[in-house]
Amino acid sequence: MPESNKRLVLVAVICVTTLLLLLMYCKTMGSFSLASQQMVIKPKRSTFPRQLPPSPSCECMNHSVLLKDVLPKEQREAIMQRRTKEFQQHKARTSSVLSKLLYALPNSPLQYPIQGYTVRPLTPTLIPVLGLHTEKRDSYKVFLNVSKGILTTVTPDAQVTVNGAGTRGLSIESSSLVLLNELLAKVSYTSSTYHINSGDLAFFRFESHEALFPIVIKQPQVPVLYDMGTDIRSQVTIITKTFLRYPQLKVLLASIRKFYPDITVIIADDSFEPEHISGENIQQYIMPPAQGWFAGRNLAVSQVITKYLLWVDDDFFFTENTKIEEFVEVMEAVPELDVVGGSVEGNQFYFSILYEEGDGVEGGCLIRKSGGKFHPLPDLPKCYFTHGVVNFFLARTDAVRRVGFDPQLQRVAHSEFFMDGLGSLMVATCQDVKIGHQRKTAENTNPRYAKFRTPTKSDDGFKSQLHYFKNHLKCFLYS
Repeated sequence: MPESNKRLVLVAVICVTTLLLLLMYCKTMGSFSLASQQMVIKPKRSTFPRQLPPSPSCECMNHSVLLKDVLPKEQREAIMQRRTKEFQQHKARTSSVLSKLLYALPNSPLQYPIQGYTVRPLTPTLIPVLGLHTEKRDSYKVFLNVSKGILTTVTPDAQVTVNGAGTRGLSIESSSLVLLNELLAKVSYTSSTYHINSGDLAFFRFESHEALFPIVIKQPQVPVLYDMGTDIRSQVTIITKTFLRYPQLKVLLASIRKFYPDITVIIADDSFEPEHISGENIQQYIMPPAQGWFAGRNLAVSQVITKYLLWVDDDFFFTENTKIEEFVEVMEAVPELDVVGGSVEGNQFYFSILYEEGDGVEGGCLIRKSGGKFHPLPDLPKCYFTHGVVNFFLARTDAVRRVGFDPQLQRVAHSEFFMDGLGSLMVATCQDVKIGHQRKTAENTNPRYAKFRTPTKSDDGFKSQLHYFKNHLKCFLYS
């Protein structure tokens, strides 16, 4: 083949390859059309808001308790229907439009707030940093839309046209980019209905460019602060629940007074024949008989007036290593913490909770994993974040009240408090703060106590049914 023909073939191959690559690029970026021998690339329009796919059904681990199977057969269908209704109402109360997935397109000329824009309900509030930055045009027009409020701005200049002021959709058009941006800087949002904690999404558009940004609608809360004072008594209240164990309770109180002579101790007592417990700064609250573990905890917590409470069982005893001040130092060093636990007779006992929400029909899957912990607290290498701790812990009084103890759980109950507080309570465990555990003897054992302390099969079944309905669980496993 002559040299000139080879060059022609090579040029043809290069041209075809270039055209194919260009076609592939255009297909990726969007559709295109040829007009007057010019290629016009039209970017794909986005669809807002994009949502994450719904949660799939979770898988139960081997040996998990399948809670639906525990329900009474004759009541199963009715219970399932009631649970579905309650769960839908729960989602309505706790879900927000702000949980939708938002994403930004590349190289947008739109300027807008992406986080931190919070308004009070029914209160006009300027939207900060709204702006348009683009090349010179004969005219500029932007659109702003919301769904749970109205948009307003100031009276426009003669060179600016505003439509939709006082409605959910606002448009601003001007031949001057400067004047348009001046009006955008004065756009306000006002929610249409009263809600103390809600949200909206604002849709902002210029030509083919789109953006979404969140609006948090929130009523500010009045702070509830505790005066820490200067001593441990003004900072911490010790609380306990007793039932038919007065010998053990007296040992506990004597040990507390050995190390903390004037600290306040609150006792919730649901014994059958209450015995009066006297002493300075000791508060004994008598309950109806055998109301149970969590009911007593709620009563004791309700009477605390200090920032922190220390929970102890009535058969514990203080030692030289029961240093409440160390717990307080940890909590003050990490203000986000709600609960910090220690160890009982060398048993630290902490656990993590693995929880998958599952779908809206069957419910979630939960595993309590003993010994599960995360990383150390900042600058506190002997303390670790976790989900639940032993029955010896210091806690923020307001955090415990926020979660509460379910009084339906009357016999054995502890992990359930941390299950209810998952996602609400920040919990840690520290190994250096310790407390003793009294040994059982013939002298301190009440025969009637075991009858109420040991759960029966019906108690286990009731707890499973409670988890099924209240916690919307499909199954659980204690590993």
